Amino acid sequence: MEASNQSAVTEFVLLGLSAHPKLEKTFFVVILLMYLVILLGNGVLILVSVSSSHLHTPMYFFLGNLSFLDICYTTSSVPLVLDGFLTPRKTISFSACAVQMFLSFAMGATECVLLSMMAFDRYVAICNPLRYPVVMSKAAYVPMAASSWVAGGANSLVQISLAVQLPFCGDNVINHFTCEILAVLKLACADISINVISMGMANVIFLGVPVLLIFVSYFFILITILRIASAEGQRKAFSTCSAHLTVVVIFYGTILFMYAKPKSKDPLGANKKDVSDKLISLFYGVVTPMLNPIIYSLRNKDVKAAVRSLLSQKCFTQR
Repeated sequence: MEASNQSAVTEFVLLGLSAHPKLEKTFFVVILLMYLVILLGNGVLILVSVSSSHLHTPMYFFLGNLSFLDICYTTSSVPLVLDGFLTPRKTISFSACAVQMFLSFAMGATECVLLSMMAFDRYVAICNPLRYPVVMSKAAYVPMAASSWVAGGANSLVQISLAVQLPFCGDNVINHFTCEILAVLKLACADISINVISMGMANVIFLGVPVLLIFVSYFFILITILRIASAEGQRKAFSTCSAHLTVVVIFYGTILFMYAKPKSKDPLGANKKDVSDKLISLFYGVVTPMLNPIIYSLRNKDVKAAVRSLLSQKCFTQR
């Protein structure tokens, strides 16, 4: 079946902003700068979390995984987007499209699970601090992080395997910057109800369940913080989870904005709406990974101290 699919459609055309060539140059510069910030910011976080011994804790282990995940997630799509901004005819082979869909889908699902693991880590740290070294031992947090990657990869493998088995024998123009799975499924010349049901179940598992776990974790965290007598104690307790909570709000808030916003009923504005939807999706893929290292380092004394220590060591070595 897969061989016959590829004989019918050997490549896809990525529409992107082809109808707006002037915008392409502007967005090339903007997205390139954001991508460089992502690589630099997340790379520095990974480096300090590995090199600084006092950051060898579950929280920073998860943070290092999150930073590596953000680099992988953006690298799976941003270079393709940047190339598309400079190429008159933007094409991608069937197999490359499948690989790109797999990586993007896997990284997205992994991040959902990983954020819930990080919420549980903050729950144990604040609500059961005396048991924290036992509950969040290395024998626990390493498998937790590994299971996030395995679960995201397995889910993506199922979804993409179902997608590539579909016959693509007609239109091969993807109305997007990348091989976004929903845009690709629209091009299939067969019933996609199984794909829709499968993705719906995956959304419940990889979006609904993590959100529920995060909500329950922070519910108990809030109760514990409110029971602290001093305002200073409450502030210190909240500061240990404020960065993660901010990242969660941005991550899920953007998803909610993308998929829950009302549909326009004005047919004359359909083209503008189509462009805005694609741009929102594009910036969703780069804004959150760019903000994550900024949020985690802005008010984090440990990370700031580790970065300063790393820079001072490099300056001393150069001398």
